[in-house]
Order: sequence, then C-alpha cells, then structure tokens
Amino acid sequence: MDTVFPEILAEIDAGLEGRAELPSPDALLKRAEEILEAWLTARGEVPEAGEVEGFRLLALHRQGCKGTPSFNACRETCREIVFRRNVTLEYGEDTVTAHRLEAMVVKHLALFVGGKLEQTGLGEFCCSSRPLHAGVARGGKTHAHRARM
Repeated sequence: MDTVFPEILAEIDAGLEGRAELPSPDALLKRAEEILEAWLTARGEVPEAGEVEGFRLLALHRQGCKGTPSFNACRETCREIVFRRNVTLEYGEDTVTAHRLEAMVVKHLALFVGGKLEQTGLGEFCCSSRPLHAGVARGGKTHAHRARM
C-alpha cells in the first residue's frame, strides 16, 4: 500500500519524525483532497469542485461513496481531518498535538484509499457496511452482537 501515495506518506513521515517541518493544516487538508481525487480518477470519475459543510474533502468523500458503499468506511476519517485542521487553525501554537494528529489521520486515509485501490474489497466489513446492517434488519446478528453473547 505504501507505493500508492509515496510522496504524501514520505512528507508526513518526515514531519512526524522531525526530519522536516510538518505540512501546514491547510496543506494536509489539500493532501487529503488529492487522495480522494486519486480514488475518483481511478474509478473514471471527474472529481467534483463543490463543497459539503464548507469543505471540498467532504464533497469528494460523498462522491466517492456512490456505487461503493464500503468507501463509507473513511467518512469519519475525512471528518476528523477537517476537525483537526479547524482546531489547529483556531488555537494556533497551543495545538501541536491536534496538528500532529491531523497528519496521522491524513496518513491513515492515504493507507486506506491506497489499499482500496489495490484491493477493492477493503472496508466491506466495517460497522457501517450494508451487509452487516442487512443481517440485523433480517433478524440476524452481526459479529459485534455475537461477540457480546
């Protein structure tokens, strides 16, 4: 998976390891958009220019889920990137941890999307997966329900 977004992963790793400056919060957000643009382009789609809740990243995620419900697994990842960026920009120097966490979450997104580009079934068994919900709707039990029994 590391081969899909080598520049993004190297840039983030260098920043997290102190070998380079960590990209700015806005640059990290842009990198996350680039990751989702690559997902859409690989599917033969043109990435939208619009926004959802004021962010293009969330619009790209919504577009990326159409026809691929398992892609919804990274919904909260995208929302967390936006949240961490906003916290870092609002509180400045007091939020080194939020900035580092934003970088880690962008790296997570790159690894997830990179994995999906290499293996289409990745993410099909997350808690938001339609097959799991369908089993519950029919009276079945999900893996989480079975684990509690």
